[in-house]
Amino acid sequence: MAESETPRTGTSFRDSRLARLHTGTKVFLIISAALLPLALIALFATLQTTRIVDVESRARLRVAASEGARSLANELVGDMTALRVALDTLEDDPDNRPGCARVQGVFAQQYAAGTQFAVHGVGGKLLCGNAIPYPMPVRHQNQRFGVSIIDGKGLLLSVRGTRPGAYALAFFPTDFLARVARPSGFMPPYAAMIEYDHSQLHLATLTQRGPLDRREQLALPLGFDGVKLNMAVRSAPITSPMLVSMLLPLLMWAAAAGIAWFVVDRLLIRPLRKLGRTVSAYRPGEVIELPLGALPAKEIRELSLSFQDLTRTVQAHESDLAEGLVRQTRLTREVHHRVKNNLQVIASLINFHARSAKNGQVTQAYATIQRRVDALAVVHRYHYAEMEDHRGLELRSVIGELASNLRATAPTEASKLGIMLDLDPYLVSQDTAVAVAFLLTELVELAMQCNPAAIVNISLKPGDHDKQAMLRVSSGALTPGPVFDEMEATRYGRVLTGLARQLRAKLHRDPLVGSYEIPIAVKGLA
Repeated sequence: MAESETPRTGTSFRDSRLARLHTGTKVFLIISAALLPLALIALFATLQTTRIVDVESRARLRVAASEGARSLANELVGDMTALRVALDTLEDDPDNRPGCARVQGVFAQQYAAGTQFAVHGVGGKLLCGNAIPYPMPVRHQNQRFGVSIIDGKGLLLSVRGTRPGAYALAFFPTDFLARVARPSGFMPPYAAMIEYDHSQLHLATLTQRGPLDRREQLALPLGFDGVKLNMAVRSAPITSPMLVSMLLPLLMWAAAAGIAWFVVDRLLIRPLRKLGRTVSAYRPGEVIELPLGALPAKEIRELSLSFQDLTRTVQAHESDLAEGLVRQTRLTREVHHRVKNNLQVIASLINFHARSAKNGQVTQAYATIQRRVDALAVVHRYHYAEMEDHRGLELRSVIGELASNLRATAPTEASKLGIMLDLDPYLVSQDTAVAVAFLLTELVELAMQCNPAAIVNISLKPGDHDKQAMLRVSSGALTPGPVFDEMEATRYGRVLTGLARQLRAKLHRDPLVGSYEIPIAVKGLA
């Protein structure tokens, strides 16, 4: 009996050690053991067959590209240097025919290939050459020439003169550039293109021979203004050793896919998919119970148990949270309701005392206080209306009602007071709305004090960025004068400065037109 029990004990010990391994470790060990021989074979085959051939191809390409870039750079720089000399000569003396003849001689051999040049004097007048029907390229800082690639047609270079409006252009067609850039004695087919500022001009193309076509590519600068010559040649053809090196990774992929699918699908994917469907169908108040058995990974079983514990906790606390939310909502509504009622009571008391006052200054003081309370009440009412959405207060509606209240509470002598509104529908926070309401109330009342029949223009337009709007108040009554200067110095100036500080912006004043501007923070358009 003892001898027969020993193998079973050893097997149980090995099984328990394997079961304690994480699923990632199991998958890694299985794939490594299956794919390591194939990976080594593919590595050695690829290194032996491609290293020497690729080095030789790169060396030939570098020699050819260097020759083509050098020839192209010499031609372009030489032509543009001659064009600059002609521009300097004709700029000083537009009738200098020998100067024009010299540059014509430089470009004479290139006319048959389509090369053109033009020298323009002061004011853009054509002095030499032919008019080129392309816009002058933009010359960036620290560039000798302006460069522009005309798609599919050629390269346009420009040079500016020392006088305003004087410049010279040279157009080099694609065929001419391809002939100049062709390396001598280079027999293999090649592709060549000129690159500048994300634009490309193809000089020679190399047809694609299928998905197995490989290429070597090299880009060399031409030595001026960021223009590059990019050349490419085909690498060594696909041979038997290369096919083997290419097929082996495919075999490795197939083996990895098959083994990984079997292991991951059985241990991870199916249980996770089942758990995902259960979690997606979960509704608050339910308890997730998912029997997975012993085959899935240990981590997934632990995750399923964690979901069960979590849903039980959620079920236990959900009713408490719902009751707390109801109590909080009721309390918030009650607070807002009481604040609104208190503001109405205060406004009524101020109105009562204003009617019983016998002194005109006292009545005016009560009216001033009442307008401030009304401004705060308007903002609070709109904030209470927007409390459920939490989007912010629509400032256009707030300012519109505030303007109506200011006109309604204006004194008799200010019955002709006019308030013109031009407002975009911006959303702001409650703090911003309160400060804006007080600021507008102060400015409108200042205008009334200076001129009871004043016309006040209020506008709210976009600012410097999406989260900012520009509030502007203008009126002829806000221009400098004896009454305005006294009121602004003794009463309103300090209040306006404090409100601007509350808005965290600077209040700009234009005394010539009687306007105040301040940028305010907004949440966006309504």
